[in-house]
Amino acid sequence: MNYQETTMQGLKVLFIGGSGVISTSCTRQAVDAGMDVYLLNRGRNNLRPVPEGVTTLIADSRDKQAVLDATAGHIFDCVVSWVNFTPEQVKQDIEIFSGRTRQYVFISSASAYQTPPTHMPVLESTPLRNPFWEYSRNKIACEDLLTAAYRAEGFPVTIVRPSHTYDETLVPFDGGWTVVDRMRAGRPVIVPGDGTSLWTITHSRDFARGFVGLLGNTCAIGEAVHITSQEAPSWNQIYAQIAEAAGVPDPVLVHVASESIAEADPQWGAGLLGDKSHTMIFDNSKIRSFVPGFAARIPFSQGAREMMAWHDADPGRRIVDPRMDALMDRLADVYAPRPV
Repeated sequence: MNYQETTMQGLKVLFIGGSGVISTSCTRQAVDAGMDVYLLNRGRNNLRPVPEGVTTLIADSRDKQAVLDATAGHIFDCVVSWVNFTPEQVKQDIEIFSGRTRQYVFISSASAYQTPPTHMPVLESTPLRNPFWEYSRNKIACEDLLTAAYRAEGFPVTIVRPSHTYDETLVPFDGGWTVVDRMRAGRPVIVPGDGTSLWTITHSRDFARGFVGLLGNTCAIGEAVHITSQEAPSWNQIYAQIAEAAGVPDPVLVHVASESIAEADPQWGAGLLGDKSHTMIFDNSKIRSFVPGFAARIPFSQGAREMMAWHDADPGRRIVDPRMDALMDRLADVYAPRPV
């Protein structure tokens, strides 16, 4: 056991949320590291079981008094918010946890970085600006509020910016399982752009190894850091690896400009123009400086097989979105190449 592992033992950590795609892996990693883990949520997520040894506090994180009641008498070494998306939500947490935690970790997003980027790889010092996606602008506003609280009052914030992070429950496409269902049926699937932009994609278990190393790490107070894989396949390769894992040797891919998708469906388009349509490659030197030896170990090809195994184990998990299914049909009708 090294020094870092020793200092993790017994840390009292509160995860607000803690049962999502990324946070579940982090909860498990924190328990394995010997931390005293508490989850605060509404207790309604049965998709990902809570590990043994975790204490669950039941409250709606949006209800300030309910959070105060649920956490009464507790002082935490670390509080991690997985579910804050607006400055108003962050302001409430500052009011609740000031003086009650030695570290407050805010989960931001790598989509907050300058979009489209002017330099690669992306560093933590890359400017924050995303004129295309309100989600990202709200994350930037949250970061600004927390940074001001750190500078003015010493509020002990650490900002973490995940990029596209998945687990076995999440097929990494808009429409989710709908894309795999269409592949298996021999129907066309929509690939934004020409499919050649590079996209960093990270398994949640890899993210968790870096993330848990930040908890209780006093060097990370006042800092922002991203945690990603170094694997950046093209979108064509991502679709091909999912198809291979799904047993589809020759998927029918129809490439459609992101702007055209946005015209047909503004919600889908916002996430493309504000994030996924741009090549994004990250420098992970900073997380390695905080967590020596950190490296992503799970290739996407393995992650894709895990996704298919999880979904194929239970028909109830293979959910087709009828709205997205119909939208993909309409886009394919317009943009699929015609036989000469």
